[in-house]
Amino acid sequence: MHHERIAILDYGSQYTRLITRRLRELGAFGLVYGPQATAAEIAGADLKGVILSGGPNSVLEPGAPGLDPAILELGVPVLGVCYGMQLLARDAGGQLHRAAKREYGKASVSVSPSESLLFKGMDPEQVVWMSHGDHVEGAPAGYAVTARTPGVPVAAMEHAGLRRYGIQFHPEVTHTQHGNALLLNFLHACGMTLDWNAGHFIEEKVGHLRAQIGETGTVVLGLSGGVDSSVAALLLHKAIGKRLTCVFVDTGLMRKDEMRHVQEAFAPFDLQVKWVDASTLFLGELVGVTDPEQKRKIIGRLFVEVFEKEAKATQAQFLGQGTLYPDVIESSGIGGAVLVKSHHNVGGLPERMNMQLVEPLRELFKDEVRRVGLALGLPEDMVWRHPFPGPGLAVRLPGAITPERVAILQNADAIFIEELKTSGWYKLTSQAFAVLLPVQTVGVMGDERTFEWMCALRAVTSEDFMTADWARLPHELLERCAQRIVNEVKGINRVVFDITSKPPATIEYE
Repeated sequence: MHHERIAILDYGSQYTRLITRRLRELGAFGLVYGPQATAAEIAGADLKGVILSGGPNSVLEPGAPGLDPAILELGVPVLGVCYGMQLLARDAGGQLHRAAKREYGKASVSVSPSESLLFKGMDPEQVVWMSHGDHVEGAPAGYAVTARTPGVPVAAMEHAGLRRYGIQFHPEVTHTQHGNALLLNFLHACGMTLDWNAGHFIEEKVGHLRAQIGETGTVVLGLSGGVDSSVAALLLHKAIGKRLTCVFVDTGLMRKDEMRHVQEAFAPFDLQVKWVDASTLFLGELVGVTDPEQKRKIIGRLFVEVFEKEAKATQAQFLGQGTLYPDVIESSGIGGAVLVKSHHNVGGLPERMNMQLVEPLRELFKDEVRRVGLALGLPEDMVWRHPFPGPGLAVRLPGAITPERVAILQNADAIFIEELKTSGWYKLTSQAFAVLLPVQTVGVMGDERTFEWMCALRAVTSEDFMTADWARLPHELLERCAQRIVNEVKGINRVVFDITSKPPATIEYE
């Protein structure tokens, strides 16, 4: 990618990803690098500015992560946030104070908007979010102090000539009253065009893919029906057309009528897809298996074997994957540089098949992927689909997996999702599904005693899926779902609603 870029050096802050998101929301493209990044590694004609993130360390400790001084000589504005500000101050001869305890939470700061580029156009008193131990007690020579709190004499500092700025608080956190405005002022100082959007991304990415794959290169991609693989497929198709082959493997553990649904969604795009029905193979190998980890291993092994066979038949030189930017960040570790994730969507295939990886979405967050999907013409129903686990319904079928229990679960799940969409609650939840519990209960249906399975409904809201809260669905909606499932799905006579958050529970069941 050759888009104008802000380099973000990650010193291990829990908020670093938020900085990237805020920049993207403002129309600026940001990339995360590790704290050891050198000027040579981040330099380029597209570099417009540098942000130094916060972090858990003290700059006063021996061995604390530092900053390549050559970065300050790249001729672009630099913004230090929390730990990043303390680095700027320390290396420029400022006075730092080692705190006995951390300051965490909201704080009121007094700013000098008339003397400041960062605070231009803002109120002289504003609320910010602090999360720090040490602070700058005295600004280095040449720096103007532009914000203060009763406990922090240098809450912000600026060197207009050198275009270096430091703030002790976190503008990327929503609790900071004018955080976006401050970041926007910094971006203006960087001379950013602020045109990062789905349309520009598609145009640039298509050109990049054509250059990477070449005029004769071919690509194979595992199409799951999820938004990530779907958008990756459409981008590759736009770039190389019929030289892309997608492989859809039906494991028998998919959502109800999944293959037909995906076929219909992609019919207008004239995509070349191999539709593989491997349900008999998968369900056959899972007979009698109840251990969750064993289920996962069997499914993973079989998927690799089936996909590898189909992919090899295409003789493709490249393996396409829907890797997202959070995958890249997380796989690099705290404060890690931007690296290709070690755990690919199809584990081990690049090495075994001697193929090169192509990852069209590795710069994007999930919400950006959705916007790109809409811009490419992907149906909204596909764009807004909830995540679906790799092992499929196996993680929602505790106990034995049989074709009969899979069918029962598929039917119950389809009713739940249909009712969520009809009621408008589908987009208000992050993930929702039915679970067929390995519990049979007594019921009465049509004046007859029944002894059938119990179904649990699960719906959660989440920002990042690291934590999740149970969705407060209306009682009337839950009642309608329960009535339909019991009446329409043979084999279920009882429905319950899971109100456990993550933690202590997980989102899925196995």
